[in-house]
Amino acid sequence: MRQTARVSVIAWTAAVSLAAWLWLLLCQGFFWRTDIRLPERREPDDWPSVCVVVPARDEAAVLPASLPSLLAQDYPGRAEVFLVDDGSADGTGELAHELARRYGGLPLTVSSPGEPPAGWAGKLWAVRHGIGLARARDPEYLLLTDADIAHEPESLRELVAAARTGGFDVVSQMARLRVESLWERLVVPAFVYFFAQLYPFRRIGRRGARTAAAAGGCVLLRTEAAERARIPDAIRHAVIDDVALARAVKGGGGHIWLGLAERVDSVRPYPRLHDLWRMVSRSAYAQLRHSLLLLLGTVAGLALIYLVPPVAMVAGLATGRTAAAALGGLAWLVMTGTYIPMLRYYRQPLWLAPLLPFTAFLYLFMTVDSAVQHYRGRGAAWKGRTYARPDAVVGDET
Repeated sequence: MRQTARVSVIAWTAAVSLAAWLWLLLCQGFFWRTDIRLPERREPDDWPSVCVVVPARDEAAVLPASLPSLLAQDYPGRAEVFLVDDGSADGTGELAHELARRYGGLPLTVSSPGEPPAGWAGKLWAVRHGIGLARARDPEYLLLTDADIAHEPESLRELVAAARTGGFDVVSQMARLRVESLWERLVVPAFVYFFAQLYPFRRIGRRGARTAAAAGGCVLLRTEAAERARIPDAIRHAVIDDVALARAVKGGGGHIWLGLAERVDSVRPYPRLHDLWRMVSRSAYAQLRHSLLLLLGTVAGLALIYLVPPVAMVAGLATGRTAAAALGGLAWLVMTGTYIPMLRYYRQPLWLAPLLPFTAFLYLFMTVDSAVQHYRGRGAAWKGRTYARPDAVVGDET
């Protein structure tokens, strides 16, 4: 009798998980589709001026693969690049000058803002400095891009054409991350998949929809919209700055768009699990607004949605209970099917799709570790800086 009750609980839990997956499949903005690319665009008769702002802190290792691609942009209008050396100790600024002399192309200005004051995240302080320099040129658009992002020669041209054609205040592309090592294959496509599940791209571009997000590696921002939303001052303490930027612009009535990139790639390697773990855990708890209640809910949700299906199927098969096995197997099948498009986008073998529960298990522990590090005073740490939660900042006036 007790065994029957246990199996019934497993079967009912698997049924709830299957129902959740059917809802995700059909009602969460078709997040699993990967056909959201740059929207329809026509080249304008007059090309607006653009300033590219690149915050860079200790990026000498990746700069030779990224900065020349920005300097080589095939853009018909006026464009120039501002690289903000955010207190680097590895010669990032000097290397940027050397690359500009070697490759030529768009004009490059290298500057440094000094250490950020209290209440400012380092990257956003660098972005503020770069935008301040850019405004002297009175650009219509700002391209905010990270120092580890490489752009194909027509990238800027297509971003501006898309923004002009669609009337977008923000056009952002999620750069294609590097996927070469075994751990990158297991973790990186899932990272983008989970992001799209939280922020379905179709909803982001819809006027009137509340969903707002951007990908910080590539954000084309209309200068007027930035001023209206007080970017970056209004989000100066944000750890997840790209989502905060999108919310600020959309909250001010702006029209934003986010999709997957075809000509924008990250060149930063994450060869070891430790590297990927740090990438995720440094901001995971900030994503949950440092709320223990949200953390517990997230852990329970991850377990129900990603871990219950394989466990229920295996337990059902082991005990001969077909209901639990069938419900768990169906949920796992739906999960696997929704992951396949992302693997195809990343040109990865499809046998990785059934391993998504294992990757979700890793993400669960990364999220818990992010909370643990936060309470130990080491949360949101990156390149020698640790950021306090926003409500702990002293002297943070609006």
